[in-house]
Amino acid sequence: MEPAYSYCEDGRKEDKKMKTRETARKMAYIGAGAGLVLFAVIGLLPGSFLGGVVGLNIAGTLFGMPVSSAILPRLIVGISMLLGVLVSGIIFIAGSTVLGWLIGCIIDAVKAEKGALVEVKNK
Repeated sequence: MEPAYSYCEDGRKEDKKMKTRETARKMAYIGAGAGLVLFAVIGLLPGSFLGGVVGLNIAGTLFGMPVSSAILPRLIVGISMLLGVLVSGIIFIAGSTVLGWLIGCIIDAVKAEKGALVEVKNK
């Protein structure tokens, strides 16, 4: 079996491995960064609010509707607020990462198609 590299004329190694899906990987990173920014700007406060409302509803059903200021209802509300922020972050970051990756895959497919068309023209 031939090694994955060969020597150039001046003795340097040349990598023969094809660099496929590079654009998809780069676009996924860009999408993750954009999702992080969008989460910080748009998703942080609503995630906390929605988690707090869910926590108040849970604490209200467990301890009675005028929720007291005891430690357990406060813990339930606090944990649900953290979970709301976590779920909001996962949705924003994962969604934008997948969207960026899909855009990168489309760009890679177009590049590969153009490369195949160029090869056919030259033959």
